[in-house]
Amino acid sequence: MKRLVVGLLAHVDSGKTTLAEGLLYRAGVLRKLGRVDHRDAFLDTDAQERARGITIFAKQAALTLPAADGAEETELTLLDTPGHVDFSAEAERALQVLDYAVLVVSGTDGVQAHTETLWKLLARYRVPTFVFVNKMDLPGADAAVRLRELRGRFGDGCVDFTGEPDPEALALCSEPLMEEVLADGVPQHDTLVTAIARRQVFPCFFGAALRLDGLDRLLWGLQTLTRMPPVWPEFGARVFKISQDDAGTRLSWLKVTGGELPVKAMLPNGEKADALRLYNGSKFRLVSTAYPGMVVAVAGPSATRPGQGLGAEADADAPLLEPVLNYRADCPDADPHTLLKALQTLEDEDPQLHVAWRDDLAEVHVQLMGEVQLEILQTLLDSRFGLKVTFSEGGILYKETITTAVEGIGHYEPLRHYAEVHLLLEPGARGSGVQLAADCPPDSLAENWQRLILTHLAERTHPGVLTGAPLTDVKITLAAGRAHLKHTEGGDFRQATYRAVRQGLRTAQSKNGVQLLEPWYDFTLEVPADAIGRAMADIQRMCGTFEPPETLGDTARLTGRLPVATSRGYAREIAAYTHGLGRWAVLPAGYDACHNAEEIIAEMGYDADADVENPADSVFCSHGAGYVVKWDEVPAKAHVDSGLARRLSPAGQPQEEEADSSARRRRADAYRGTLEQDKELLAIFERTYGKIKHRGENGTDAKKAARAALHTAPASAPTPAKPQPTGPDYLLVDGYNVIFAWDDLRRIAESNLDAARRRLMDILCNYAGYKRCVPILVFDAYKVRGGTREVEKFHNLYVVYTKEAETADMYIERATHELAKERRTRVVSSDGAEQVIVLGNGALRVSARAFAEEVAAVEKEIREFLQQ
Repeated sequence: MKRLVVGLLAHVDSGKTTLAEGLLYRAGVLRKLGRVDHRDAFLDTDAQERARGITIFAKQAALTLPAADGAEETELTLLDTPGHVDFSAEAERALQVLDYAVLVVSGTDGVQAHTETLWKLLARYRVPTFVFVNKMDLPGADAAVRLRELRGRFGDGCVDFTGEPDPEALALCSEPLMEEVLADGVPQHDTLVTAIARRQVFPCFFGAALRLDGLDRLLWGLQTLTRMPPVWPEFGARVFKISQDDAGTRLSWLKVTGGELPVKAMLPNGEKADALRLYNGSKFRLVSTAYPGMVVAVAGPSATRPGQGLGAEADADAPLLEPVLNYRADCPDADPHTLLKALQTLEDEDPQLHVAWRDDLAEVHVQLMGEVQLEILQTLLDSRFGLKVTFSEGGILYKETITTAVEGIGHYEPLRHYAEVHLLLEPGARGSGVQLAADCPPDSLAENWQRLILTHLAERTHPGVLTGAPLTDVKITLAAGRAHLKHTEGGDFRQATYRAVRQGLRTAQSKNGVQLLEPWYDFTLEVPADAIGRAMADIQRMCGTFEPPETLGDTARLTGRLPVATSRGYAREIAAYTHGLGRWAVLPAGYDACHNAEEIIAEMGYDADADVENPADSVFCSHGAGYVVKWDEVPAKAHVDSGLARRLSPAGQPQEEEADSSARRRRADAYRGTLEQDKELLAIFERTYGKIKHRGENGTDAKKAARAALHTAPASAPTPAKPQPTGPDYLLVDGYNVIFAWDDLRRIAESNLDAARRRLMDILCNYAGYKRCVPILVFDAYKVRGGTREVEKFHNLYVVYTKEAETADMYIERATHELAKERRTRVVSSDGAEQVIVLGNGALRVSARAFAEEVAAVEKEIREFLQQ
């Protein structure tokens, strides 16, 4: 059986829910047709949906198409998504699990603003798409006109499949189709199915859902022109929706993409699937196992979230559509924390609400798409939580970014705490959000601390310094840092990281490198030709830009961009001065520079210095106590020199001299601090044990010193320094110590010890050839009864197998004692006692872990050399 998840998407009032009703009726699922205007549609299960006649929440229905005409039996799961622009985030979440989509277009209204938004989302998520042009029974609906419009808006891939498709039209969609049409006159069925799956062909069907016209042909297309996507061999699933049933049970809606999900099974996130519900409208039946291609509502998990991947399935990308309006929620009958808890429950179901608590104002804020969503949210809070909530007038949601690269430094060192972080903040592309990276050597800051810093960077939304708006379109790279072996704790790096971001933003602000962003729209305006002058003047007044107007008979069309803030309420103006003949369509175009930044900054009245929750200053320690250093003085007192100051300097040498001067000041300050601490410790010691008497401080000591000087032989001539050893370096490696210290060699040794030895020998041959040293690899053979010492020559490597009763440590100790007299010698071993002994013999010691990093660096240099 072929299982497919098919989504129904459309601009509001295009007849999408009516189409779903008709498909279910023609497939035999429904015995009676319902209607949206009669408030008895099968998928309008919510009271608000029936009252308003629109879809608010994504709904599921299932139908089965029996095998016929060579097509296998097909089980379709229909997802009816919201069509109103205010609920487009709900529709976008459903796109993450679709195998195919049916885009519904009104035959009288054609392609509308939200239709284009949905088309862009379908392209982003690579969903193969069928187009159904509805309401073709109404006056003014022309199939030829609509098909030309679809091809003009969406490309030549839109082909009429109401009857037999035109082979010439199909030939223009892909090269394989063209080759088969030229050879045989018609394409092969499998080639056509592949082209549809690759979004090269978009089958178009025309009909009237209310009259059931064209629905059988659409069902035929969904059964014969589709194929089931590849299935993971192991379990995989993706969560796309969170909801609650009437009893308050939390449901995680997911699509199984691989393996099987039995009831009571443990999910990869550690939670149990207590029940598997297969919904059909408002009703459901329990199933024991969910198979690939099925959409089930799972009861039990409490930590899932929309977009989360389970098992082999990866997490979904961040949503493209984001709210642009910010509202303050007020509830006179309940305290703010009760309201906050209720909104956070709804945020669990719709993460795009972005519920936030403002400690400074004791207010709850939410982000919404528009007025209709606000009204629905008020009704939900009243019906589910009994809260009568009002919302302030929606304000524009601003964001901030930087226009110049800066270094951010955060230092946190109260008594018995220590952490320092250096970050590189660089401008990012528009719409890129906050990107994180690390370019910090592990020998200067351990990798576990680096991962912790990146976690702290990602765990919160960083406020800007102009208005406190969220930071976006910036790349943050960890460049350097320092921890203390004894005093550093995890929370120290959280403080240092937050302060580093803040300090970098303040530094950018001092260079006029911080920019305020606001949301913008791409607009299309169609008005009568005699009103085009008024329209152009209005767009300029609203600080927008536009292309030269296009004349379309008696109407003119303007396209361009303008800020969201200036366009609010303009639709009513258009209706007034065009007497209802104008058409106004907008698409979210992301964030761009604010047109009146100075006015907004002054209106906000944000003071970065007064924001005690987000400090830019650092905390240093002196005289056993912590003290605050202002953000602009932190670079001069930082303990780590990251080198970013010289790298970011536009003037070259002057900045380098300033950086060197700052480094010298840091060393001098540190040294003075050490002297002051020594004086304090000495004073404490003398108060406890008495004054310390030094030699020569009394007469007796002076006389003893004079008598000793009379009997002291004169100093001999200075002994000349020992000459530096010449010749090649020698490298002694404790073989088994290295094998069981390196993870990759240890894994090989678990199954084949000889293979691990050979691998280590190959590595040392390459290393020695590049470094021009003499390697000696020593393996223990002291347990071999009667064994004698064996020395093999393997290319440029000497391999030594010790004799009976002789360990590798003993051999290495004797060898270093002899070699270190005349040659530079290094010993690779993690044996602490052996390291002390070889150090006493004059050899250098290297741990197995450090040697692994050295070998990796050499191999990288070899690869780069070979590539050149």
